[in-house]
Amino acid sequence: MDLSFILYLIAVIFVLVGIAGIILPALPGVPLVFVGLLLAAWADGFAHVGWPTLVILGVLTALSLLVDVLSTVVGAQRVGASRKALWGTFIGSIVGLFFMPVGLFAGPLLGALLGEYWHTRELGRSTKVGLATWLGILLGLALKLAVVIAMLGLFAFAWFL
Repeated sequence: MDLSFILYLIAVIFVLVGIAGIILPALPGVPLVFVGLLLAAWADGFAHVGWPTLVILGVLTALSLLVDVLSTVVGAQRVGASRKALWGTFIGSIVGLFFMPVGLFAGPLLGALLGEYWHTRELGRSTKVGLATWLGILLGLALKLAVVIAMLGLFAFAWFL
């Protein structure tokens, strides 16, 4: 079996797992997509996709990590979420993995709500914080998906150009 075929196969696996990682918070989605694309370029000897394209893909990867963190924090901070609410979001995201697929969405929301309720003992405020944090997570997910689509499009454009 040809080594380049094996490298392309591993690259495709990285990209597919990375795409799944956009939704699953336990996987670093966009960085895995980047590693897959880098591996595919390397398997080709960088004949189709060169370093300038890979640098742009690397910058997009770094920006996606920043967007991921900021979207959740900004969503929570806009409504004055406490530190307990942010911890609740994190813990709820992890616990939600065990109750897929509903847990992926309900976990962070309930975690933020319970964390804020623990802090303030105000159900209305806690609900507002939970929803704002959850919307921030959804915004981050949408932005990461857009970045991955842009990365795949740029890679394909460079490959076939």
